[in-house]
Amino acid sequence: MTDNRRLLTTSLGAMSRRRRLVTFVIGALVIVGVAFVLWPASEQQQDRRARRGPPREAPTPVLAVPAKLADVPVYLEGVGTARALNTVTVRAQVEGKLISINFKDGQDVKKGDVLARIDPTTYQAQLDQAIAKKAQDEAQLANARMDLERFERLAATNSIAKQQADTQRATVRQLDALVKADQAAIENVAAILAYTNVIAPISGRTGIRLIDEGNIIRGSDTTGIVVLTEIQPISVLFTLPQQTIAQVNAAVAQRQLTVEALAPDNESVIDRGVLQVVDNQVDPTTGTVKLKAEFPNANLQLWSGQFVNTRLLIDTRRQVVVVPTAAVQRGPDGAFVFVVQGNGENGESVKVRPVTVAQQDDVQAVVDTGLQSGEQVVTTGFAQLADGTRVRVTAADAPPRPRPVRPEGGRRRQQNQAPNTESTPGTAANPPPANGTPPNRGQRSSTGAATPPT
Repeated sequence: MTDNRRLLTTSLGAMSRRRRLVTFVIGALVIVGVAFVLWPASEQQQDRRARRGPPREAPTPVLAVPAKLADVPVYLEGVGTARALNTVTVRAQVEGKLISINFKDGQDVKKGDVLARIDPTTYQAQLDQAIAKKAQDEAQLANARMDLERFERLAATNSIAKQQADTQRATVRQLDALVKADQAAIENVAAILAYTNVIAPISGRTGIRLIDEGNIIRGSDTTGIVVLTEIQPISVLFTLPQQTIAQVNAAVAQRQLTVEALAPDNESVIDRGVLQVVDNQVDPTTGTVKLKAEFPNANLQLWSGQFVNTRLLIDTRRQVVVVPTAAVQRGPDGAFVFVVQGNGENGESVKVRPVTVAQQDDVQAVVDTGLQSGEQVVTTGFAQLADGTRVRVTAADAPPRPRPVRPEGGRRRQQNQAPNTESTPGTAANPPPANGTPPNRGQRSSTGAATPPT
């Protein structure tokens, strides 16, 4: 019994070994057959790829504009306050009742216009009295002169003493001086009478009336009748940093400088004037210097007390290379631009070009070195750019290129077709990487712009 079990166990083990060997042989044959079938197809694919060459990445779409030559003004910008060229508080010079006001609030008046009238009755009476006093003294003077002529004739014949003639001569002189004093009194009273007419001392615009008709006013009143301001022309006081004093003084020595007053948007010019004076000292608390400019203010664009943004034209750069500010990028090594190169069968590419920027604003930048007029620089699409990247350029001022019209049913046929494994990158069969960035690109700066690869 034991021998039978042993024989059965040995037989079963031999059969299991034979089955494993058969399975292994069959698997090897299957692998060899599959390799034999696929090997020619792989060689054909390699031949096709060798004939087509290495896959080319799709060009990156960008906008570009050519660098230009232009005259660029150099401005110094500041903030100032508009002030009336002259401001006068019109007050009464004599005491009396205000009998009339001859202006309206906010009216433009000319120098010499009568603004108000004070009751002149008392002052007119004083003038009449002074005139009468002068007439009285003139009559006495005329009589004294006739007596002097008589005394001089009598003294010549020794009919009277010469002392009488000398005394009469002194009397004539006294009366003559008295008449002159009367004339001075008349002029004084006449001036006081003229003060009853309140005259505009300057041409300007009246403010809100400070007193009403019928009130008693005095020359000692501090309130006044009205405030008169001269706003055509008008002045603007503005400040600049103390570091610009030497530059401003050098420009002032050569020519009269133009100052522009800007609208609240800080772009449009509302008036142009000329620089009048640079203050003779720097404010030590702010480190700024005051400047004063005068504007014609023909259309009343500026108002007294108004805050104004100003810019002072101190120089003009002639025929310099300018590009849009958006084209200038910043990297670890300084400013640079992407210059478009090539226009042949191989397409266009960009090259990183270090540049030196002399000045820039929100619109354009002046390039001193590194760029020539006419060279195209990229203005948008920097995220996927690096030195040598292939690009498809669209002019910034041109409309976008229209897409080709897809034939009817083309999308359906494309979906039904078998995928082509030999397509180039960027097609439907082989889409670009998910992040949209080709490998081996340059890093991006902190501003989001591409920096030249190291």
